[in-house]
Amino acid sequence: MNYAVVIPTTGRPSLHVLLAQLVRGIAGYSPQCPSRLQEIVVVDDRPAPGKPLPVGPPVRVLRTGGRGPATARNAGWRAVRAEWVAFLDDDVVPSPDWTQRIAEDLRDLPPDVGASQGRIEVPLPAYRRPTDVERGTAGLATARWITADMAYRRTALHRVGGFDERFGRAYREDADLALRVIDAGYRIITGRRRTTHPVPATHDRAGPLASVRAQRGNADDALMRRRHGSGWRQRIGDGPGRLRRHALTTAAGALALGAASCGRRPLAGTAALAWAALTAEFALHRILPGPRDMAEIGRMVVSSIAIPPVACWHRLAGELRWRRVLPATAQPAMTLPAAVLFDRDGTLIHDVPYNTDPAAVRPVAGVKQALDRLRDLGIPIGMVSNKSGVARGLISPEQLEQVNARVMQLLGPFDVLCVCVHAEHDGCGCRKPAPGLVHAAAAQLGVPVHRCVVIGDIGADVTAAAAAGAQGILVPNARTRRAEVLAVRAAMRAIAPDVPTAVDIALSGRTQ
Repeated sequence: MNYAVVIPTTGRPSLHVLLAQLVRGIAGYSPQCPSRLQEIVVVDDRPAPGKPLPVGPPVRVLRTGGRGPATARNAGWRAVRAEWVAFLDDDVVPSPDWTQRIAEDLRDLPPDVGASQGRIEVPLPAYRRPTDVERGTAGLATARWITADMAYRRTALHRVGGFDERFGRAYREDADLALRVIDAGYRIITGRRRTTHPVPATHDRAGPLASVRAQRGNADDALMRRRHGSGWRQRIGDGPGRLRRHALTTAAGALALGAASCGRRPLAGTAALAWAALTAEFALHRILPGPRDMAEIGRMVVSSIAIPPVACWHRLAGELRWRRVLPATAQPAMTLPAAVLFDRDGTLIHDVPYNTDPAAVRPVAGVKQALDRLRDLGIPIGMVSNKSGVARGLISPEQLEQVNARVMQLLGPFDVLCVCVHAEHDGCGCRKPAPGLVHAAAAQLGVPVHRCVVIGDIGADVTAAAAAGAQGILVPNARTRRAEVLAVRAAMRAIAPDVPTAVDIALSGRTQ
């Protein structure tokens, strides 16, 4: 198991603290550890090019030009090949043993686990009550699925299409992704690793009207409602929100102004009292938990007056903007195979009967690119091959190993290699068309056999797949008998003209 780390950034100084911690984790990699940090990718999402980020090897830098964290994270995970992608915010501080802990969190997870969430710690001041901004940051410690520290399986990201780039801010894009991953059949678990998310040193750093600017997120809430239905807040563990009270407060204020302009003083007075009462309740709700110094109280009063109409405005704008968005359930997730298994001779390489010479290995055109495509998606690949020449004394085990090593040298690594060395009449359960090789490969990969796809050039390959409960795709060549092609077609199994097309079919789910 290996993983990559993706960090979107706008160039905050805190990035260097984070990178220093991670680079130490790479330097401390031990060959005895089967799980390792493969790569660190920083995605520079500053709108203007500016000065290059002062980072060097082993960190790779990509640029997305200020298109938002969802776009930046998509660019990052699509650029790596690791099995898992860990997303970190550029202002977090992982624990000193974070690289070891995440390796433990991700190692040996079953295939139905699509993501692992880290434990977020927010250190609040011990000598006073937290401010409004500090309380907002503290909420990250109990939030679900936030990308401050969140690792996703690459196959899960690909299956659901990654982050929805319509979420242009660092808000709700992580919850939307998690809901779609869960709806695709994956589980999300919480790991043991810990990451610290600092709070702003002062309120001024966030700005005196930060809470007012934050109301832009109401437009994203409208998108969440369109995507996931009216119960989306409950699904992500969020409270009911205050939008209805904000709407009532805004309506009372508007009625007071309208009635006053028309000279209807009793109505204006009643509406004004209602507005004042609602605003006072909202302000007290925010002031009482805080430090209650005069500066903080002043900010709370001013922002409590401004927030209700601003929140309603952004929600209305969001409802209008996203009114044509389809629910996430109307866009089914791509069904990817859990593994793709290939026959060797005639499928991956040109068939040389009972080949004992590694120099005679010649890959079939397009195979290397098709295999790399599966590797890029994080889909395990394997080789399942009959080699009766060993039982017949035509090939020695050492020669077989040398030829297979040459295949992998030319085509890249395989996650599993299962070979039957028995002769046709030995009565084994592994020789294709028996299902033994397919079962063995799925077991070694730890994936359900029914979600495997077997690609081969003869009928025995497809028959073995069917006998194991897997899907089979026939790629005929000049040596494939016509009767085998007709039998596969009669069984309504997939047939492809070449291996790249067979991989296309496997990824599309159209194997029958």
